[in-house]
Amino acid sequence: MSHRRLAAIALAATLASPALATTPLIDAPAPLSPPVRLTIGAVKVPHVAPFNGVAEIARPLGVEVEVVNFVRYADVRTALASGSIEVGSIGPADVPIAVSQNLRGIIGLMGVGVSAKHPIVRNGVTLEKWEDLYGKRVAIAPGSAVWFQFAATVTEQNIAYGRLNIVNIQGGGQPFVQAMERGDIDLFIGWEPFESMAIQQGLAYRQTKLDYSTSRAVGAELGMVGATRAAVEQKREALRRLVWAYLKVQNDISASKEALGNAIAAWTGLPPQVAKAVADDMTLEQSLTVDQVQRQAREFHRLGVLTRDVSAELPQFFDLSIYQSVVRR
Repeated sequence: MSHRRLAAIALAATLASPALATTPLIDAPAPLSPPVRLTIGAVKVPHVAPFNGVAEIARPLGVEVEVVNFVRYADVRTALASGSIEVGSIGPADVPIAVSQNLRGIIGLMGVGVSAKHPIVRNGVTLEKWEDLYGKRVAIAPGSAVWFQFAATVTEQNIAYGRLNIVNIQGGGQPFVQAMERGDIDLFIGWEPFESMAIQQGLAYRQTKLDYSTSRAVGAELGMVGATRAAVEQKREALRRLVWAYLKVQNDISASKEALGNAIAAWTGLPPQVAKAVADDMTLEQSLTVDQVQRQAREFHRLGVLTRDVSAELPQFFDLSIYQSVVRR
């Protein structure tokens, strides 16, 4: 979908509902000459919907963008580590994971959004408090961003994670919905759009009494944009213009929840009613801090997820200054 179309949708939706917060940007940076090419790896999840319009905005700034689609954050992390892409949408814990594996070529640039996170519970199953998790078949994607959030939260709630009946789900988000449809699980710890899909299909409900985005160790961040160290060092001005373009699209599609829902539908291919449900529970913004990621790293080393505590090393694997340079102060 073109930027003009996205902007038109945003304008029309603004008339129908209150505007959301936007990021104040500096004037568009001068175009690079000659143009610089960047290869982006993107997972088609709702919280990186701004990638859908980035190429059109970046082109007049002298940045030629190629977007390559991936299914999982882990695959994007691997592609960044190998240098086969230069920019990618990754999970909030992917930089600590990479560093713990001695992969030192990925640099975090900025967060992408936040959302409350609730268990998706099969209709007919009662889940009123954290203790009710005992005895339930809890589906998780091991090593995923939401699993980090969930494990940290239940630990802080004094739930013995080792006593939970955990069902590991592989292969992306759709298998969660399929497992629930078969009756193989009682609840799942997942991500959008698959949470809303299970609800829209009449399989489950969202238990809003329990929010696993509230742990001190992890928080509500949905993901981040990362880049290779080589791109940060050799294509910094191109990255700066890419980030400006991303935030420009983010502002346009965040004009209202209707606009955001339309943009999510255009990016993911979701039915409009599912995309709207996703938009209602999500905010695109850049509040991620290095301190937050350091807390994650310390906690997951303590839990045995990371083989070593890499928190002290993490500042050298983040460069928030590129984002900060395009935001008006």
